Amino acid sequence: MPRHKDSLILQRLGEWKQLDGSLPQLVELYSQLLRLQSDVMSALDEPEHPDLTPDVVDTRIRSQIPLLEFKDFWLDWSQLRHTFLRVVDTLADNWPEGLQDAASLKGIASSESSLRQAVTDWFKGMSLHSFASDHSVDESVLEVAIQAAMRPYLAMHAEVVLPLVNQQLWRRHWCPVCGGKADFAYLEKEVGARWLLCSRCDAEWLYQRLQCPFCGTDKQKSLGFLTDDAEVYRLYTCDECKSYIKAMDLRKAGTDVLLPLERVMTLDMDRQGLEAGYHPG
Repeated sequence: MPRHKDSLILQRLGEWKQLDGSLPQLVELYSQLLRLQSDVMSALDEPEHPDLTPDVVDTRIRSQIPLLEFKDFWLDWSQLRHTFLRVVDTLADNWPEGLQDAASLKGIASSESSLRQAVTDWFKGMSLHSFASDHSVDESVLEVAIQAAMRPYLAMHAEVVLPLVNQQLWRRHWCPVCGGKADFAYLEKEVGARWLLCSRCDAEWLYQRLQCPFCGTDKQKSLGFLTDDAEVYRLYTCDECKSYIKAMDLRKAGTDVLLPLERVMTLDMDRQGLEAGYHPG
């Protein structure tokens, strides 16, 4: 229920802003982008995937293939271009880096072929370095803009498709819905099993406790984690690929946790990870 969860997050952020008078810059940016994405999702029809029969789903899961390919997301490029431009304006209004690259980003959106190439390459996990250089835009800013524009479409599909996934059979370090990487994790309340949260479509999937969610190593000497005094938050690290992932232990957290919001509320953990010599996976 991405729209319902987004509404709860926006309500929580609104209460915070009313209490303090303002939000930290990056949290305000997140709030504005989330509001935009929620508006876009409210105008989308619920996707259907009649080709995902039980046999097809079972075959894909057992073959370690995500259920949806890029072509399965039914993108209306005119609609996506409009969303992308709204994202660019939001970045320009709330983020210095976004303002600096706004003109170049709008230039990319002015050509459907350029926008198609950038979005397609991003989805397939290809480097955008050369494309960004050719269009005089910072690569990381371009990635932020694409991810923010694509999130409503990917999340809507994930809501429909994720229930088809046999979680016990998947357990891979890429999303069973779209193939994206995880950017957050949590330990569930019941037995402390670890679940990952997709950075692109917000799908959640079951994963091993003692395995890196990026390179897949299970060498115990290479894996570790840091935690806070209350042991609610964890920063899992891997010395094989030098990556980290943030996590929450829901067994020790409150009952009103909104996991997507925790990505932003734990920015200090990112600082700790970088200072310790690791990078986000």
